[in-house]
Amino acid sequence: MNFISELERVFHENASAELAAPMEAYMKNNFPFLGIKTTPRRTLFKEIWNLHKEEIKQNTRAIALELYNKKEREFHYCAIEILMKELKKKNQKEDSKLIEKLIVTHSWWDSVDTIAKYLLGNYLAQFPNEIHNVINRFSNSDNIWLNRSSILFQLDYKTKTDSELLFSLCEKHKDSKEFFIQKAIGWALRDYSRFNPKGVTDFVTTTDLKPLSKREALRNL
Repeated sequence: MNFISELERVFHENASAELAAPMEAYMKNNFPFLGIKTTPRRTLFKEIWNLHKEEIKQNTRAIALELYNKKEREFHYCAIEILMKELKKKNQKEDSKLIEKLIVTHSWWDSVDTIAKYLLGNYLAQFPNEIHNVINRFSNSDNIWLNRSSILFQLDYKTKTDSELLFSLCEKHKDSKEFFIQKAIGWALRDYSRFNPKGVTDFVTTTDLKPLSKREALRNL
């Protein structure tokens, strides 16, 4: 694919081992980085994207998967950003499998949280009849990143948030010892508290949440 070849060439030309080291350390050395910071990466990415718009539009999912299979983290970010733009309100029903694959591949908070909010959230807004099946599958999984995504997918729903579903998911995972689950519960509740402060306060005060979840949930109340 011309787009990917061109993107690889430009990214490697702008790589910096000096910058890569602290970026890798910040992500607990889970992934190698080329060493391109967010702003210049997006500038370079946009320039290449503009030259290959039609190729990307015609091969969105294949391009995203190929980028996501590369080892350097910058390519994963590009894959997610392509899907965020190209699939918004244009999802296909089977895209839940693509989203699931991305969540469980190269998993860490920086990718999973963006996928949960923008890809999973937008997909389920487009196909609300899929919420029960998809969220049950994710929530019942042994994979903590699927669990976290099921809790966070409504972050952008605001007043359209299904509070009953949100509270039930928080209740379901409230005893988890995983930091990323406890944090997700608190974050999701804190976000929803902007639109339903009483509902969140009542839930937190009547539910035996972990201290981290409770602290995060009530931070703005």
